[in-house]
Amino acid sequence: MAKRDYYEVLGVSKSASADEIKKAYRKLAIKFHPDKNPDDKQAEENFKEAAEAYEVLSDAQKKQRYDQFGHAGMGGAAGGGGFGGGGMSMDDIFSQFGDIFGGGGGGGSPFDSFFGGGGGGRGRARKGTNLRIKLKLTLEDIAHGVEKKIKVNRLVVADGVTFKTCQSCNGSGQVKKVVNTMLGQMVSASTCPTCNGAGQSIDKKPNGVDNSGLTYKDEVIPVKIPAGVVDGMQLSMSGKGNEAPGGGMPGDLLIVIEEQEGEELKREGNNIVFDLYLNFVDAVLGTSVEVPTIDGKVKIKIDQGTQSGKILRLRGKGIKDINGYGKGDQLIHVNIWTPKTLSKDEKQKLESMRDSDNFAPNPGKGEKGFFEKIKEFF
Repeated sequence: MAKRDYYEVLGVSKSASADEIKKAYRKLAIKFHPDKNPDDKQAEENFKEAAEAYEVLSDAQKKQRYDQFGHAGMGGAAGGGGFGGGGMSMDDIFSQFGDIFGGGGGGGSPFDSFFGGGGGGRGRARKGTNLRIKLKLTLEDIAHGVEKKIKVNRLVVADGVTFKTCQSCNGSGQVKKVVNTMLGQMVSASTCPTCNGAGQSIDKKPNGVDNSGLTYKDEVIPVKIPAGVVDGMQLSMSGKGNEAPGGGMPGDLLIVIEEQEGEELKREGNNIVFDLYLNFVDAVLGTSVEVPTIDGKVKIKIDQGTQSGKILRLRGKGIKDINGYGKGDQLIHVNIWTPKTLSKDEKQKLESMRDSDNFAPNPGKGEKGFFEKIKEFF
């Protein structure tokens, strides 16, 4: 089943402000909160769907990518962990959006006081921090898709480190406080100060390891880049970031695409552009020439009387659209090369043809100007 549009999920327009987006999400979060809808699978899915939409639209960079590329901009298929912003767990939601649920990042939900702390006893696992790297890709890599091996220096739980259940919170990651009021007992929950919400504390650790139990380690990670990515697009590999103290969920590896410009072939959206320079004689008499493409060289025919500025099209020789809407074309811009110096003999031959009526510019009605050509092809 295709994902719904994030704006549709939250019920806001694309021009909605950050405050409007937050209010819309809070309203849905309260409506579909698990504490309010126990054992309701559909409510739980709606709750997760709203959280995923808010996670993207509340982040300025992610929102910009989503507005430009849709769900494809949030990541495609990949090996070794997988790209993608979906599949959020309840722990993800409560740990990331504590400000929405009133828990300060891992605390209880706004329903704790009404349902006896049902939300506060979940034991939200801490999540490790994300890593962000830049990956340079050639035009050929982008056109065909590529698998790269990336070396990252990430935090992992050190060898020999063992954990035990935190005695302060009994592994829940939270401490509760009960206050008697006129309306009855009110329960509030906050992050355990002893384990910082991890639910576990270090039992044993080797020398040289700090109190978090983490150490830096180099790791080579294979990454499959789908065809059609664009410069600045950010892909995410779930669970390949830094690990969390106490065995929590690892963070994500964020891969920012950096497109390297080719020497001959240039990219314009999903189209490839190539500047072809012809000498005057070939343009007049016609010829066949080889031109480079992202799939290798191909031979094309130059018609007799080809004008400078003409744009030739090789259909399907461009970049595959990342959203699956086919492939772009290769556009060949013809330039007639004018020599800057001439021999005496060459000059005499050209002078003899200067006054020929056949050499006088005479564009017909069918000849398109530069701007008309640009509008037609782009």
